Amino acid sequence: MSPGRPRATATVAVAELSGRWKRSLPGASRLARRAAKAALAAATGEPAQVSLALADDAAVRVLNRDYRGKDKPTNVLSFESGERPFLGDVVLALETVLSEAKDQGKRPADHLTHLVVHGVLHLLGHDHETTRDAKRMERMEVEVLAGLGVPDPYEARR
Repeated sequence: MSPGRPRATATVAVAELSGRWKRSLPGASRLARRAAKAALAAATGEPAQVSLALADDAAVRVLNRDYRGKDKPTNVLSFESGERPFLGDVVLALETVLSEAKDQGKRPADHLTHLVVHGVLHLLGHDHETTRDAKRMERMEVEVLAGLGVPDPYEARR
């Protein structure tokens, strides 16, 4: 950012749709908001707004079925708004996030942070449909996560 230039504002709303987030991962809302703001700051210099929903597997399964035709929960879903400054919604599934963290030997807080960054980058138009796009998106994720003190989530497969 150049001196004298006002910093772009990032507004992140977080809704805990499942009360189990508080019990299972205290501070999840704060972590998610911080991760989203870091992703926005790294990827865009424009004012931006996103909404994060901390849901459970049942809610995410319904969304995944209705919007993607996949009748199963997934870790994170992103719904682009198609307009600025509101970019869209990112929805996370508690049980899947915790299960994946355990299976992958990661701290749940780190996995949540990674998934929020991943979801926000999707809202900004990034994807991983091709190998080239996947590598570019992963590089961005790793850079943002490093700034947040989170280890490279892809390190094990490199």
